Amino acid sequence: MQPEIRPATRFAPSPSGRLHLGHAHSALFAAREAAEIGGVFLLRIEDIDTGRCRPEFVDGILEDLAWLGLDWEQPVLRQSDRFPLYDKFLHVLEEGGLTYPCFCTRKEIQAEIDAAPRAPHGPDGPLYPGICKHLDPVEARDRVAAGEAHAIRIHMDRAARMSGPLSFIDTDRGRIAVHPESCGDVVLGRKDVPTSYHLAVTVDDALQHVSRVTRGEDLLHATHVHRVLQTLLGFPEPEYRHHGLLTDEQGRRFAKRDKSLTLEAMRQSGLSAAEVRARAGFPD
Repeated sequence: MQPEIRPATRFAPSPSGRLHLGHAHSALFAAREAAEIGGVFLLRIEDIDTGRCRPEFVDGILEDLAWLGLDWEQPVLRQSDRFPLYDKFLHVLEEGGLTYPCFCTRKEIQAEIDAAPRAPHGPDGPLYPGICKHLDPVEARDRVAAGEAHAIRIHMDRAARMSGPLSFIDTDRGRIAVHPESCGDVVLGRKDVPTSYHLAVTVDDALQHVSRVTRGEDLLHATHVHRVLQTLLGFPEPEYRHHGLLTDEQGRRFAKRDKSLTLEAMRQSGLSAAEVRARAGFPD
């Protein structure tokens, strides 16, 4: 008999700085959702950005969440331990002809966007203009074999045709149609790091059996990419709930650069965990 798979939510911070009040809201939101669905609350450390993520920030995340009164299932998954796994799924997409190597620098991409009178845009800004999309396959293969730095992009046109019409359910917004063309050919991996946020989060949510994905509404559009990847890789469709974002008095989103608003700073200023939970929107 297989073990019962319980419903699950997750909080998945990146350890590139200390947690702030917005993070507290997201963590408490996910924990409350887990309780409401009779499931488990997972903590995942999304540390694929090896240049910015640091061990001391991982320690800070654990300290801050425990101080808030949260507990989570063990062990804590760390994405940096799973690069070989992500690479396998990336190869599945590559072998299906659903990706292509991109050798463009950010400067070259921006120059192409600036030169185009009608550069394609999505909700999050300009889309990749497809400079490397139609490279001769032999030339692309030779450049990869020569060790030239490159990213791996999804061929979204092919991916959309293969996946067919898609949608997802957001608890607060209802069923939302997926528009792959609004996402463009996003990066799925790089020469040195065989994954991206989009690929890693899709794989991990599926393999951790996350049944309700909770996160900020700023990531609502990313769900269009994730539904395409879920379908291509044969993963189940979770339910989603994208919550509102906490803002300061000027209406700006909380950010890691706001040192005075980190949970560490608020704790050191004498605020209690209950007071911080209340400020994060979850009074006792």
